[in-house]
Amino acid sequence: MMNEASEIYNYQMKIDDLRESLSCDFVAVAIAKSASEGSEITWQYASGNLNNRYKRIILRSGKGIAGIVFKTGKPMIINDVKSDMMNEDLFNYPIVVSEKLCALIAVPLFQYARVTGVLLVGYRQPTLISETFASNLKSLLHNEFGAFDIKGL
Repeated sequence: MMNEASEIYNYQMKIDDLRESLSCDFVAVAIAKSASEGSEITWQYASGNLNNRYKRIILRSGKGIAGIVFKTGKPMIINDVKSDMMNEDLFNYPIVVSEKLCALIAVPLFQYARVTGVLLVGYRQPTLISETFASNLKSLLHNEFGAFDIKGL
């Protein structure tokens, strides 16, 4: 679903800068192979990653952090993984486990009025992610992220 503009846009550099600006531990971008229902969603870019497991995670719409945000088109904020998610359910969230995230915000990335990607910002220590933080994130992205639009944040 990438167009010429997205090929020119340096997502890796942008998420590296974003991680530094937000003083967070991890930033990643997941992109859907197609915008159709049930498409595969994979983490394409990561900054601050502990390992390369994120590259092997393949999700479907409605599954995992990226899949849920992709399906609903709404941001997901988890301030405390231990209290907000059951330990036995963590296997459904492989990015949380492999990157040892304690708090996160995941926002939908839109292209042509459809969700085609997800931006995840995570912390490895419990962190309060407030509405102010979400607003700061949106202003850092300037309402767009390469070929994607940021809406509903």
